[in-house]
This record gives sequence, C-alpha cells and structure tokens, in this order.
Amino acid sequence: MNLVKRNGHSANLFPSLIEEFFRPDWMGGMQSVNHSVPPVNIRETDNAFTVELSAPGKNKDDFHIEIDNDLLTISSEVKTENNAEVGKYTRREFTFSSFKRSFTLPDSVNTDEIKANYENGILSIALPKKEEALPKPKRLIDIL
Repeated sequence: MNLVKRNGHSANLFPSLIEEFFRPDWMGGMQSVNHSVPPVNIRETDNAFTVELSAPGKNKDDFHIEIDNDLLTISSEVKTENNAEVGKYTRREFTFSSFKRSFTLPDSVNTDEIKANYENGILSIALPKKEEALPKPKRLIDIL
C-alpha cells in the first residue's frame, strides 16, 4: 500500500463517487444527525463502583436502567417534534436521539442495592459491593 499526499486543491477537483454518495449531507437532509454514544467514566473504590454517564439536556425520565443476569443496560430514547411557520408553509423538523450501553457487572456487586441519580447532565449509578467483597481490615496475628 502506498501513501499518497494530496494538495488541498487537487483533492477537491475529482472527489470519489463513493465518498460523494455516502457523504452525511447527501441530498441535503442529514447534516445534523448525531450518532454518538454518551461517554462513560467507571470508578472503583473500596466499597463500590460508580458509573457516570454524560448526557446533558435530558431529563431523568428519559433514561431506562435495567439489570438482567449481571448485565447493566442504560438506554434512552427521545423523540421531539418542532413546528415553525415559514411564509405560507409549515416546516416540520423531527428529532430522534437514542443510545444503549451495556456493562457486565462483576460478581462482587450487590445488585439489590444499586441506586441512580441524574444531576447537572450526569447520570450516576452507584454499584455497592457485597459484604464479602469488601476489603478486610488489617489485623495482627499472635505467635504462640
């Protein structure tokens, strides 16, 4: 395989038919489509795991969180419709956004005590560890 460096002007003179066909704004209708998945931070402490999902602009009712066979699934689906009068015509713009993220939980998570909170655009899910998975305190052993 050869690497070919293209100059700015010559690259735009003859665009590839395939690139032109699969361009997101082909026919002018898909420029603002966003197919992203919200980023996630997972933090572990001695007592729990915390999953933080960044999803600004949503409401807590937009989320669906479920656990099935040690699989944590976070999903959201939002449909909105905006109408705006423009001259003699009515323009309708439909917005649809959805995502689904799944995480396999370790055996150490106490699934009965999981709690979730949505604040300032961050969905936080607290996954406490089972009692037997918590670290044992240090102890001294007497020598006999």
